[in-house]
Amino acid sequence: PAENAAIKRNIHPKEWTWANIDRMRGQLRRMGTMIDWRREAVSCDPAYYRWTQWFFLQLFAGGLAYRKKAAVDWCPSCNTTLAREQVVGDDRVCERCDTPVIRKELSQWFFRTTRYAEELLDTSGIDWPERVRTLQSRWIGRSEGAQVVFHTEAGDPLEIFTTRPDTLWGVTFMVLAPEHPLVARLTTADRRAEVEAYVERSVRQTDIQREAADKEKTGVWTGGYAVNPVNGERVPVWIADYVLMSYGTGAIMAVPAHDSRDFAFARAFGIEVRPVICPEGETLPAGAEMTEALTADGVMVHSGPLTGTPADAAYEKVGAYLEANGFGERSVTFRLRDWLISRQRYWGAPIPIVFCPEHGAVAVPEDDLPVLLPDDVEWRPTGESPLKLHPSWRLTTCPTCGGPAERETDTMDTFV
Repeated sequence: PAENAAIKRNIHPKEWTWANIDRMRGQLRRMGTMIDWRREAVSCDPAYYRWTQWFFLQLFAGGLAYRKKAAVDWCPSCNTTLAREQVVGDDRVCERCDTPVIRKELSQWFFRTTRYAEELLDTSGIDWPERVRTLQSRWIGRSEGAQVVFHTEAGDPLEIFTTRPDTLWGVTFMVLAPEHPLVARLTTADRRAEVEAYVERSVRQTDIQREAADKEKTGVWTGGYAVNPVNGERVPVWIADYVLMSYGTGAIMAVPAHDSRDFAFARAFGIEVRPVICPEGETLPAGAEMTEALTADGVMVHSGPLTGTPADAAYEKVGAYLEANGFGERSVTFRLRDWLISRQRYWGAPIPIVFCPEHGAVAVPEDDLPVLLPDDVEWRPTGESPLKLHPSWRLTTCPTCGGPAERETDTMDTFV
């Protein structure tokens, strides 16, 4: 926000931020606020963000800070990443030029918060209201189930996570996120134009828009198939925007008879509905006669060697069956995602990493902290990370071998 405000006013972000700090100090003093000003901390002060960078180095050394590709909002006209508040309207356009915003994959830094998911769920020693405990639990989103490996007809493994492994025999199609790396390989020549057009539309939407419960179900068949490991059946592979690469594996097995979202999708596209769980004391309906998904527990039917398995034994029995046959394994997953902390912006703490052709990503020695943010930089949007355009700052030497290297030009999310 500080950088965006500075851009609008054509003022250097440092000048804008410190001017606002001085203004707020004056306001607080006039209010008679009782503060020990000797203890003031300013997160954009190098004396402060030295320790931000020190914490990053501790996490990096422990394998808790890492780099991978992730999607960002991107304006193809300004040729730059956009903050969330810079994407406006239901049509998701750039606030500066009204160009439709797309999602683009860039290499980003993350903190591995998922390593602590189980610990974060344990709030027994914290005096929190029950409502807050519930929110914490839902935010982390622990799910027990199974990882199952399907294979495409080309032999590529297609891994999914399911909380209902007892319904594996009812799979009638699979759905991939439009961004899934196997989409291009699965798509047949006659389906390619439609698939590529759908992918282009999908990546313009936010995850929240794509997951909305009241959103009309849309999707496109790739023309490809995968093989269900438990019964050897070929199942068609679709893409749909309600499946997200940011959750799970970016692929799902679809059992329309026992999942409401899959049921709506199957009915919309004329896909078979095959019930394989019979609720206790009821008669199993034919799939074509079903008006809604059967989501209650029950006895497994039409499920090969596990037919007749009751609900209370299904998870263990199916899990053991998958593991014994090499089809998958019992697993726990979380909705919690690792924290994306890097930004292709100027006004933030520099990430204390250099890239060496010989040694890859190398930590800046602690004695060399802080890595200072240069003042003489073109901070206005140019289509590049501002620090990339400052060669005397960017070009450096590797702490390990002394050879030529380049600094990481992303900055941390604000000043963390």
